[in-house]
Amino acid sequence: MIRQYETKDLETLIEIWRAASEIATSFLPADFLAGEPDNIRNVYIPNAETWVFEADNTVIGFVALIGDEVGAIFVHPDSQGQGAGRALMDHAATLRETIFLDVFKENVIGRRFYDRYGFVFDHEYVHEQTGHVLIRLNLP
Repeated sequence: MIRQYETKDLETLIEIWRAASEIATSFLPADFLAGEPDNIRNVYIPNAETWVFEADNTVIGFVALIGDEVGAIFVHPDSQGQGAGRALMDHAATLRETIFLDVFKENVIGRRFYDRYGFVFDHEYVHEQTGHVLIRLNLP
């Protein structure tokens, strides 16, 4: 079930982000990753329209939209490959006429998901905070 984010979900979202990031973006500098939970709490979630995916009354994933941008989409690794990510992206696509996102070039897991979903390459650029390349993808 997909529902709107509630304040009580915050720590669970951070746990999901942490578990997924350990696998998909382990190449990022440790100091950058260490600061992200504070950014999630104080910057990203307060400025995003966030939806969560619940299975058996447990939040297992979320998508955060900032305008037409998918600022974040994460599913706990224990629940990946079961359709939650696709359902969250489907939901985001129903809320916006067009959507786009940025993904680290080295994030093979994320890129595979976005390719299967139908996102297409727009351009790439260097993420100033980490020095790693980000790819901008659009959903046609």
